[in-house]
Amino acid sequence: MGALVEETEDYIVAQKLFSGEQRLLLGVSGGMDSMVLLHVLHRLAEKHRWQITLAHLNHQLRGRSSNADQRLVERTARQLKLELVTERADVRAMAARSKGSIEMAARRVRHEFLARVAKENDIGTIALAHHADDQVELFFLRLLRGAGADGLAGMQPLSTSPVDDQIKLVRPLLGLTRGEIEDYAQRERIKFREDASNRSIDYLRNRVRHKLLPLLEGSFQPALREVILRTMEVLAAEADCSGQAATEWLANRGTGFDQLHVAVQRRVLQLQLIGQEVPPDFNLVEWLRRNPEKPCSIGTAKHARRDKAGQIAVTRASPQFSEDGIEVDLKTAIRVHFDDLQISARRTTVKVKPSIVRKPGIERFDADAIGDRLVLRHWRKGDRFQPIGMSKEVKLQDLFINAKVPREERHQRLTATTATGEVFWVEGLRISERFKLRPETRRVLEWKWKRLRS
Repeated sequence: MGALVEETEDYIVAQKLFSGEQRLLLGVSGGMDSMVLLHVLHRLAEKHRWQITLAHLNHQLRGRSSNADQRLVERTARQLKLELVTERADVRAMAARSKGSIEMAARRVRHEFLARVAKENDIGTIALAHHADDQVELFFLRLLRGAGADGLAGMQPLSTSPVDDQIKLVRPLLGLTRGEIEDYAQRERIKFREDASNRSIDYLRNRVRHKLLPLLEGSFQPALREVILRTMEVLAAEADCSGQAATEWLANRGTGFDQLHVAVQRRVLQLQLIGQEVPPDFNLVEWLRRNPEKPCSIGTAKHARRDKAGQIAVTRASPQFSEDGIEVDLKTAIRVHFDDLQISARRTTVKVKPSIVRKPGIERFDADAIGDRLVLRHWRKGDRFQPIGMSKEVKLQDLFINAKVPREERHQRLTATTATGEVFWVEGLRISERFKLRPETRRVLEWKWKRLRS
């Protein structure tokens, strides 16, 4: 049958990917990886009595090339006498509506399409063509985004659909490299379509593939891919261990929460947040872990609070006033999420005269006047603030009224104070007079912020 087919069959058996399933849905893009997987599974189908249905989503991102991909899949399905379900989606428009990236929009609509086709055809297993090189690229993508061990462990051979946990996702090629798949495609003369966008460095994954990995392999570690795959395997086992410990603790509530290992505490909180459909952001988890009985804002009208026993309650709260906030240590560069606002700050020593030119989303303050700690929170009734250029403090509420900030929007504006409670920044307003840069300023706090969604 060929070495690659035999290796894939061994991997399928060893990982128990299909577990007696006879009906399979295979997502086929027309690219090399998916066309090789189709060829391999088709050769094994008679032996294992698999009934294979194909599904192809035309993302309409590459005009005629996308249509040519679809025609190739349709022609191959006819030649192999396999059922094929096709659909078209305007991914670019979807990304624009959601104000997200094209990659994320494509991933979401693709998983929704595959899950829907599987459900409509009473199929419980979807086969995908991810391979070992995809794993390595995913490791660095997630590392750059600040993922923990669970995320860095990468894709598993067997998992569940992100849109329907009743549907299994299997990855039969995960133990093979791109080079092995290319060799097989050439040897078997498998027809596939080359996606020109895979060469574009406009996409982060492609920059990782074409720039970062060759640099690391050439200058630092020739065996980088093997090292990363081994690291991912270690991380997967460690993440599974802490996950099992957290699940057992949640079921039995034996040892007190404060006596748990820090890794298990974090997993306990992550699992509870996920169960309540709240993204388990690291800063949110750490706030809850370190601050029992103190609520943390997780949206315009929600709070999360952890009791001393380790139980998280997510409740709807009045959006008007959030009495608690997030305390931030400025001794190192920081990045914090509060509601849907991302804040990053860093302190630097003044080497030249500080620029007074304002740029959207960036402010600069006298770092020594602020101190080592600050608090992010919402507006509180009675807050007073002295904007730059004004001779005295005024009520923040009056400033909102003068700036014609809608009442409902005022309650969502983020406020930053010193550890002693003095307001030095309000989202959308001028900075505080007392914390502006001066000729005697020795250290600068550079402050950047952006809304992650509108």
